[in-house]
Amino acid sequence: MCVAGTKNPGTRTTGDGTRQREFRVVSKPGSRMKQTVADILSRIPFLSRVYRWGKAHRKAVTRTIVVVAHLLGALTSVKAIMETRTSQGAVAWAVSLNTCPYVAVPAYWIFGQKSFVGYVKLRRSESHELDPFIRRVGKDFARGNFLVTPDAVDRSVFEKLAKLSMSRYNSAELLIDGEKTFDAIFEEIEAAEDYVLVQFYIVRDDRLGNRLKDLLLEKAAEGVRVYFIYDEIGSYNLPTTYITDLRDGGVDIRPFNTRQGSSNRFQINFRNHRKIVVADGKVAFVGGHNVGDEYLGLDKTVGRWRDTHVKVKGPIVLAVQLAFAEDWNWAADSILPALNWKPQRAAQENLKALCLPTGPADEFESCSLFFLHSINSAKDRIWIASPYFVPDEQIMSALILASLRGVDVRILLPENPDLLLVYLSSFSYLATAEKAGIEIYRYTDGFLHQKAMLVDDNISAIGTANFDNRSFRLNFEITLLFEDTGFASQVEAMFEQDFKDSRLALASELEDHSFPFRFAVKCARLLAPIQ
Repeated sequence: MCVAGTKNPGTRTTGDGTRQREFRVVSKPGSRMKQTVADILSRIPFLSRVYRWGKAHRKAVTRTIVVVAHLLGALTSVKAIMETRTSQGAVAWAVSLNTCPYVAVPAYWIFGQKSFVGYVKLRRSESHELDPFIRRVGKDFARGNFLVTPDAVDRSVFEKLAKLSMSRYNSAELLIDGEKTFDAIFEEIEAAEDYVLVQFYIVRDDRLGNRLKDLLLEKAAEGVRVYFIYDEIGSYNLPTTYITDLRDGGVDIRPFNTRQGSSNRFQINFRNHRKIVVADGKVAFVGGHNVGDEYLGLDKTVGRWRDTHVKVKGPIVLAVQLAFAEDWNWAADSILPALNWKPQRAAQENLKALCLPTGPADEFESCSLFFLHSINSAKDRIWIASPYFVPDEQIMSALILASLRGVDVRILLPENPDLLLVYLSSFSYLATAEKAGIEIYRYTDGFLHQKAMLVDDNISAIGTANFDNRSFRLNFEITLLFEDTGFASQVEAMFEQDFKDSRLALASELEDHSFPFRFAVKCARLLAPIQ
């Protein structure tokens, strides 16, 4: 056995046939690495000089790094104290930034930002370019009698959060699961004559992804304008060839890159989670499906994918289109040209609808406030379906209060998780929910990914927002709110079927688990703010 860095005995045969021992020097792996670094540095004189200087002044360099790191930590902690939303969060960041700045400083600049600074600046500086469209739509809504009279306080709160008015003369079709959803989307894209707007969080280069690509290329070849936004992080594994094929075929495709601009380099914690399709400004789609085979239930490891989309017609389409246009302004640094901004009535329908686009560039935490107000407004029931359930204290308190005042509160979650951390966190709410009379169901017939809500007998919502901190504060989301008993009854029937395919979760499930599992649940709950 040879020892690294020592002479290793061996034998060799001399010319007269006798054997003599010889020693070979075996170098340490570390010394070989140092030699390689030295060889590289010798070829770059400047780096070589810097290296030699740093080696000669090692203690001084170390002290400088320590001082600079703690100075950055102290300065960053001031920013954290001034801007962090809660006092608990401010204390946590201040302590970690000053005690361990080497880890905490980069962590804060990635995870600690509460507002999408670049998007806010663009919204302020470029708002005048979108204002003419907004004003025109507002005038056309009023002229065509599309606006709903603000006779209810509850409705006016939603409108203020959306900064848009609720409209009437809309229609809505509930699309349950992927096959029905994408059949309807592809049908409307095929029928488009002027333009198609497409936006998804995840786009995959698989069978469904290529069906979409081929159809968009076909429409572009016909002269139809196609504008496509995908989230750069959500679609991180989308190959360059997929994007190049679309661009070469005349499709204007852009990534939603949260890091563009000098002030946004570290903002990788924000996502554009919206899923939007608009055809000719006359029909729009919003919901939980992304573009991938698993959303059609074709992934055998996942099984059935339970999700919901909604197809809308009427003046509400222009509100969805406006949300896309603002995202396009960020992604492409330009205004979409010559879109159809004239509202049209849906044939023989009078459904009231509101589009609520939310995100980290909003003045208030619009998504969180939307759910909070919905819960506080519920009189008879509130049913919520979400793949992720990690509410903050104010949302959980609102759910408890709703249940205590006699509201039927039900939460529908997946049985099988796709994100372990979020799955563990959801267990931490079981005991409190059960004590308050809140029923939490686990969907057992596949993976539940839908984002839906039903309030009383007339309010329903379908969109992209999950019931967690990321959707409440960090993601760009879009939700369509409907005030209509007929459509609410369809959503109710959908929920009832989902409850039949679910089981009631009990607090004893956590108590019956091992201590390591219960400890992991508590640790996961501590990380709720970044989930």
